[in-house]
Amino acid sequence: MKYIGIDYGTKRIGLAIGNDSEYMAFPREVVETNKKSMEYIADYIKKEQVDAIVMGESLDLDGNKNPLMQNIEKFVAEIGALTGLSVYYEPEFFSSHQAQHIQGKNDMLDASSASIILGSFLNKLKNKK
Repeated sequence: MKYIGIDYGTKRIGLAIGNDSEYMAFPREVVETNKKSMEYIADYIKKEQVDAIVMGESLDLDGNKNPLMQNIEKFVAEIGALTGLSVYYEPEFFSSHQAQHIQGKNDMLDASSASIILGSFLNKLKNKK
């Protein structure tokens, strides 16, 4: 199966692609969060022939939903309806900090964060097998 990892932010959305045969995730693109981003991402998902979506779940350190999670849940409902694909949540604790630590701060930081989120999800799948 082919997956897209999404790191949602109020300014930018990071995209990564991976699959469950190699269990690897690769940063692909950063999209500005605006009125056109949902349609663009839905088209991107079709173009890449993605089978499922892995969405970063934004929780506080106590495991409770933080304010951004409301926006993420709305995004998930819309992207799920547009694509008809299953959406899985993966905790995104400090994924942006991890990405910045690895590569420094640059234009692909959000995509790298999405690849960390997707990579974590794929590792869990691999360990279940």
